[in-house]
Amino acid sequence: MSGSVPAPSQAEMAAPNLFSSLFSAYPDALLLVDFAGLIVQANPAAERLLGYEPGALLGEAVDALVPDSIRPRHAAYRDDYARNPRPRPMGTQMELVARRRDGSEVMVEIALSPLQDRGLPFVVAAIRDISAYPRMRQALQRARYAEQVAQLGRLAVDSRDPAALFRQASRAAAQALEVEQARLYLLEADGRSLRVAGAAGMLDHEHAETEGQVLPCLPGSPLAYLMAQQRPTVVPDYASEQRFEVPQAYLRAGLVSALGTPLLDQGRCIGALVVRSRQPQRFGDDELRFLESIGNLLSTILQRAQGEEALRHAQRLETVGQLTGGIAHDFNNLLTVIQGNLQVLEELPAVAGDAAAPPMVAAAMRATRRGAELTGKLLAFSRRQLLQPSRVEIAGLLASLAGMLRRTLDQRIHIEDDVAPDCPALLADAGQLESALLNIAINARDAMPEGGRLRFRAWRYDRLPPDLLTELPPSALPLLAIAVSDSGAGMPEAVRRRAFEPFFTTKEAGRGTGLGLSTVYGFVKQSQGAIRLDSSPGQGTTVTLYFPAAPQGAHRGQEQGEAGVHAPPPGLRVLLVEDEAEVRAVLLNFLQAWGCEIRVCSHAEAALAALAEPGADFDLLLTDVMLSSGLRGTELAAKVRHQHPAVAVLLMSGYAADLLTAELPVLRELPLLRKPFSREQLASAMAQALEA
Repeated sequence: MSGSVPAPSQAEMAAPNLFSSLFSAYPDALLLVDFAGLIVQANPAAERLLGYEPGALLGEAVDALVPDSIRPRHAAYRDDYARNPRPRPMGTQMELVARRRDGSEVMVEIALSPLQDRGLPFVVAAIRDISAYPRMRQALQRARYAEQVAQLGRLAVDSRDPAALFRQASRAAAQALEVEQARLYLLEADGRSLRVAGAAGMLDHEHAETEGQVLPCLPGSPLAYLMAQQRPTVVPDYASEQRFEVPQAYLRAGLVSALGTPLLDQGRCIGALVVRSRQPQRFGDDELRFLESIGNLLSTILQRAQGEEALRHAQRLETVGQLTGGIAHDFNNLLTVIQGNLQVLEELPAVAGDAAAPPMVAAAMRATRRGAELTGKLLAFSRRQLLQPSRVEIAGLLASLAGMLRRTLDQRIHIEDDVAPDCPALLADAGQLESALLNIAINARDAMPEGGRLRFRAWRYDRLPPDLLTELPPSALPLLAIAVSDSGAGMPEAVRRRAFEPFFTTKEAGRGTGLGLSTVYGFVKQSQGAIRLDSSPGQGTTVTLYFPAAPQGAHRGQEQGEAGVHAPPPGLRVLLVEDEAEVRAVLLNFLQAWGCEIRVCSHAEAALAALAEPGADFDLLLTDVMLSSGLRGTELAAKVRHQHPAVAVLLMSGYAADLLTAELPVLRELPLLRKPFSREQLASAMAQALEA
């Protein structure tokens, strides 16, 4: 029929259904959006990708799929695109993300295609999830790993609680690697067991490995192997593992693969971080590098914590040292009063004529001497004792000491002494050095009740050992090291850390004062040296003393003695400066008994005024070092040496011998009388001062 409209073909009639089927079956997400920004149609792939129920996207604004942070920019871009619609790919040169219904984000590429050429005011948006691309997935993983390391780093800077960091590190490793289990182990002080310091993910009750649990580090175990290797280790499949014995609990829990990295401190393994998975072949190079980064960060945190603890320990020792030094000063003044009055008492006729009195006075005198020895140990720890340095040939001293100990110690203890041929002499107080070594030897004897080996060694250092770099300056070189080792029971870490503290002892009551090693510590430090103690249970103990070598020309200092001492000549004019009234009374008794002419002052300023008086003519200034107010005795002595060189000077102190060498080096050669002192010691010191 002419003029009639031809009937639609079969293909044309099937086209709408075909295009609808293609739209629904397309693997990428497709959205049909009008120019008002509303979604007109969405295929199932779009609903799956964006997390919407079927049909839920229809009528939604396309802006709902844009992250909040870029929504204002997206609206401006959409307006611009509506004015100039064109086919355009997006996301090939920049990162695009789509916002899912639950608020999460997915990385995508987007292609826009306008449909205006068919008279339809719509845009087709084809959206492709690119997070599943292998390279993209790897980049995302690396970014996630880097973010976890950065977060831990920030936490390490801000936090002062290592335990919290350890717990967070295991959680971060489990979360970033998406594994079933992460464990952080730290080596215990005994070196044979590990403590679980962080745990994320659990196994069955049989092998829970909860935080705080201590596990044996058995030979042949996975942890023992990892720590012995001292490098990251991958376990592709526990079922085929031949390097170590796999715990059956791992297999029963379904664990298949693992990755571990040791924690190292100056080449020594101090722990391990391990992750385990139920998937085979789970860990590759990226995972290994990530876990190694976490392990390095943890090692740094541990080193910092140990350094801070060492600093706090040193500060505690210094504080206790200052306290004990002050106590010793006051105690020595009391002992001076007691000892001086006892000497006067024992010469009284009433005491000499009473049969019971002399033994009682003698017992009291012995008690004051023991008290003086005790305060001497306190002063040694606080580094306030008077040292008389001399050149000491260590080979002869160790040979003599070893010979004496062979005769006096338990015969079941084998004693050795070994001195390297190139050992230099050292500059130290020979008597105090011998006493320090004897103290260490006695502690070693007590640690070997059934016998054992005691070894003295000495050798030369021309370079500072790494652990002494912060304690001794390079000018201290060359060093002489003296090590005293025993094969005894050793010390747990908690005891080793406190070994140098005064009054700390593990011996039963009555067997030790707790001042042996603290005395050694103070003596070594005052001698400008360093000390180290290495010990662990069952492995014995080694105490190593480091001293600067003696310079050429060093000689033995003069000893304060009493032999052949006579009373000062009668009429000796003495200017006495002492702030303690009872100590002044004792000194007046001694000086008056010798017929001295005495002018008494309680402080340095009064003494200077007395010296400045017309006609003042003194033979000797006898002054305490630590005066309660005004100038110190050392400052007074320096002024007298400068203004009145004809006046001899004798210093007395129960405390601050180091003031002579550190505060006023010009007074190093002045004699110093240590409190408490006897009448004979006072006479000897006065004679030495007058001769000088």
